[in-house]
Amino acid sequence: MMSAGTADVIPLGQDRPETYTDAVEAYLRSAGIAASSRRIYRISLLSWTWLVAGQQPPLGRDRRGAAAPTVAFAALGQAATAEVLAHAFSQRARLVDADTVNRELSVMNAAIVWWRARGWLAGNPITGIERRPAPPDRTRALSREQIATLFDLQAGLRERTLWKALYETCARAEEILCLDIEDLLLADKRGRVTSKGGTIEWVHWQSGTAQLLPRLLKGRTRGPVFLADRRAPAHLPSRDVCPVTGRARLSYRRAAELFETLTRPLAHPGITELNARGGWTLHQLRHSALTHEAEDGTNTPTLLARSRHASVRSLERYARPGVDAVAAHVAARDPLRRGNRGRA
Repeated sequence: MMSAGTADVIPLGQDRPETYTDAVEAYLRSAGIAASSRRIYRISLLSWTWLVAGQQPPLGRDRRGAAAPTVAFAALGQAATAEVLAHAFSQRARLVDADTVNRELSVMNAAIVWWRARGWLAGNPITGIERRPAPPDRTRALSREQIATLFDLQAGLRERTLWKALYETCARAEEILCLDIEDLLLADKRGRVTSKGGTIEWVHWQSGTAQLLPRLLKGRTRGPVFLADRRAPAHLPSRDVCPVTGRARLSYRRAAELFETLTRPLAHPGITELNARGGWTLHQLRHSALTHEAEDGTNTPTLLARSRHASVRSLERYARPGVDAVAAHVAARDPLRRGNRGRA
């Protein structure tokens, strides 16, 4: 009996795109990738354009607007390409973190499976390239005092709303940035997000976010919640454009860049020369919120529901009490502390 995977195979070369970029777009359109994930998938897949050409993708701000080399999709089937990719990937693994290159490798593997099923590719040019060992997640939770200082920071309404929403919902930054106004139930303080794997889930916020959102929306009833400062380019999908203002959805890269820049003084108090120093990351808001809830005694099932992790093991890195919480715990049990002396 012919398997489903075999039955779907199209003769090699039939309707195959001319360029690698076209093949990427075909995969993103037709492979069932959730709309909220397409941007990350596109960035990951287009990074390989440079690698196929034996080059390295620009890093940091240099990546924005950089024109990738034009690569023929047929080049992926050439014997020499595998060697070029292996060498270029090993160089990239020395330049960026393990999570980034592992994500790019995983996304590329998935795309290659799809391309091969369509008959566009006979072999696998990244066979033999292995995932890099990722260091343990040591993302440092911010203290409650630091969170309070952050929310007192003089920043724009958009930034303050985003930061409050990330902390109060314990959500991933990509999920909140992909929110559309139609996803919001303002009266119920909740919103519908597309989580990892395309699952539709709900996130819940508190009064801080509830007070800021109506001011941010200014009566808008459709389109992205968080908007960029500039009008959207002509090629942007309509779901990422505000029908009222014509502005584009705020990108993760820009939101992260602004947060990192604005929080440098908070991350390095008393330091005047901050250009060479980094600030905080958006992920630290999610990490901090879950850590603070764990410190407050929130039970494991509720923490799992708040984080929307599938297993307790995935939650462990967030439920590590902070330094202040540990200090308070030890002090509260000091036998010489007033109130404990009778029990000493």
